[in-house]
Amino acid sequence: METQKHFFAVDLGATSGRTILGTLQQGHIELEEVTRFPNNLIQMHGHFFWDIYALYNEVIRGLSEVARRGVSISSIGIDTWGVDFVFIGRDGQLLRNPMAYRDPITFDAMDDYLQHVVGRRDVYDVTGIQFLNFNSIFQLYAMRREQNAALATADKILFVPDALSWMLTGNAVCEYTIASTSQLLDPRTKQLDERLLQSLGLSRSSFGRMVQPGDMIGTLTAEVQQMTGLGPVPVYAVAGHDTGSAVAAVPAKDEHFAYLSSGTWSLMGIETRDAIINDTSYERNFTNEGGIEGTTRFLKNICGMWLYERCRKEWPDEVRQLSHPELQGSAMQVEAFRSLINPDDALFANPPSMIKAIQHYCRETGQPVPETPAEICRCIFDSLALRYRQVFRWLQEVATFDIDTLHIIGGGSLNKYLNQFTANSTGVSVLAGPQEGTALGNIMVQAKAAGAVSDIWHMRQIIADSIDLVRYEPQDKAQWDQAYDKYLRITRSKV
Repeated sequence: METQKHFFAVDLGATSGRTILGTLQQGHIELEEVTRFPNNLIQMHGHFFWDIYALYNEVIRGLSEVARRGVSISSIGIDTWGVDFVFIGRDGQLLRNPMAYRDPITFDAMDDYLQHVVGRRDVYDVTGIQFLNFNSIFQLYAMRREQNAALATADKILFVPDALSWMLTGNAVCEYTIASTSQLLDPRTKQLDERLLQSLGLSRSSFGRMVQPGDMIGTLTAEVQQMTGLGPVPVYAVAGHDTGSAVAAVPAKDEHFAYLSSGTWSLMGIETRDAIINDTSYERNFTNEGGIEGTTRFLKNICGMWLYERCRKEWPDEVRQLSHPELQGSAMQVEAFRSLINPDDALFANPPSMIKAIQHYCRETGQPVPETPAEICRCIFDSLALRYRQVFRWLQEVATFDIDTLHIIGGGSLNKYLNQFTANSTGVSVLAGPQEGTALGNIMVQAKAAGAVSDIWHMRQIIADSIDLVRYEPQDKAQWDQAYDKYLRITRSKV
């Protein structure tokens, strides 16, 4: 008779974090949120930092709660957002809180590095990674350029999930999927590239040993055991990049799918065996990130609900107090496609006011300027769906298989309006769910390490059997075709 197994997932996003208990029994997986907490940016002296100590304390709090309940967990796994990292000193202590990827230190660093250190095409041909100014390579370059004291004295550089695992176990590792976001890793060799490291004054020894999802990192230290009331529970490397965990949880039946991990960021891509690095992927700035079981996530980052989240913070109290369905429902009552933006324009990276940035873009491109929350929300949703269509078409061009389904996973899978818009815009069936894709992928990798599941398709079958998917079929083709032509005209004129 199959026994019940419990797994503990730490899932940290750029705005909030959670600890989750996953229970696997008789081919079904159930999740329970143990704790939830904010992940706040700290602004100080012109820089933005993450509070790694607060995050560690929240992990301890979640583990302590599980121990208090008397639940016996098989293992622990941690996933977070990508690219950011922590410096560890030779004395085994953190050298400061990690700088956040939205810090302005990197705004000109990418162009400077690519012009004066290693050329753009050379970097892409090695890494196959999308050029984003906040990638780890450019963060490190900017820090080196500004003589960052922590970098100068660091013994180890650990990406955020690896840093938290180190805090729990004392063992320093470099997990493959999170390392792949750095633009320092060669997806062919699956190792950090020596030439790129040397260009930053670093070496392979600056990082922990390379591990793959499913590898054991270590067990909880005696100190953590005492603080939590747990025993020597093993900590496993999962897909440490949250998108890697989310894609592992796509409930697909076969390879004929694309995915959209929808949250603060939208990440749209396909799953391939090998990296796709060629002229087309370079020109369109696609990325090749590591997945589980040797897969590659060929995808593009799209500025997702960040636009909406930032606007919502700026609206008056009476608007913020509306539920998401209420606010988004009001947006459905205003004129469609009245104002469109390119969600990935640099203007929207981290403006002082997102509302003013959207209005400025529309004014600059000769469009009606959205004024009300409903008009702004409609502008964001219309524009995101049309940007999804553009990227989806690019994926269709490079895929070696037909794509007949788009799986939307993550928190955005609950957004029924944007999901329908996405089906309308792309012209394919959309399956929405699971919302908890990242936590499910995290837990399923732990379950595989425990021998409870066999491979990625077994994982996906269990997930599909355990959740309710919502299907959206394309509608209003002519209207969306016309809107897409308008979107292309507007975004090209802005460029």
